[in-house]
Amino acid sequence: MNIDRLVAIDVHTHVEQDGHGCFSLDQELMDASAQYFRADQDRTPTVAAIAEHYRERDMAAVVFTVDAASGTGHPALSSEEILDAAAEFPDVLIPFGSVDPHAGKAAVARIRALVGKGAKGFKFHPSLQAFEPNDPRYYPLYEAIAEAGVPALFHTGQTGIGAGLPGGHGIKLRYSAPMLLDDVAADFPDLTIVMAHPSVPWQDEAISIATHKANVFIDLSGWRPKYFPPQLVRAANTMLRKKVLFGSDFPVITPDRWLADFADLEIKDDVRPLILKDNAVRVLGLG
Repeated sequence: MNIDRLVAIDVHTHVEQDGHGCFSLDQELMDASAQYFRADQDRTPTVAAIAEHYRERDMAAVVFTVDAASGTGHPALSSEEILDAAAEFPDVLIPFGSVDPHAGKAAVARIRALVGKGAKGFKFHPSLQAFEPNDPRYYPLYEAIAEAGVPALFHTGQTGIGAGLPGGHGIKLRYSAPMLLDDVAADFPDLTIVMAHPSVPWQDEAISIATHKANVFIDLSGWRPKYFPPQLVRAANTMLRKKVLFGSDFPVITPDRWLADFADLEIKDDVRPLILKDNAVRVLGLG
């Protein structure tokens, strides 16, 4: 991967379809998510399609699925297959793995196997996976990830998955409160944690944690920049200038759509390259 050539690194893109025509969510959740984000583009691009999309833009992308088999009852896409597919596009794709937190020792063993296969980090979605990330039962997962020296990316705040459905399809937002990750960051100081998304309605908590914990970062995916909370914009311009990362949430938000809004955001000229690429290079260990 030629870092100098890249104009940006998108640290948050979803693989929603595998090579066998299987999808990451059931149709009801897929439709609700598309409606929430008003996504009119292809909702289920393959790994190859994602690679082409980002190569055309001289960008790189972190790609992953979410293994929420226990939380949703829907079979997960294979992280192993995603790693194999991403390996064909090393110039633009940075693959993360995902494991079901409820799988216990098997999940720990799988983390180590996925790292050996090329996983550059791990993705968690506490609300979708139905777990409290600060529960000590899940600490062996973080121990394995910290030992591997790769980051853990956690969904935080509101989610478009299940939005507008009765009971939110049973998905509980409280599992994605950022303050739960403060415990994890404190107990695992060697674990790099990225809190995904503007953490609405807990934005101030996320800013506080990222300010207090050197090992915690924030990605800006899942919201168009024109909707960013003002305190997040202020923090990104000042005390969190080296702690904030560009992420789109592709395919529900495209990088083109995100960057068009970002161009109008009141971000200092010297901070823009930090957010778009430089901070991600450091967090992902690409430099």
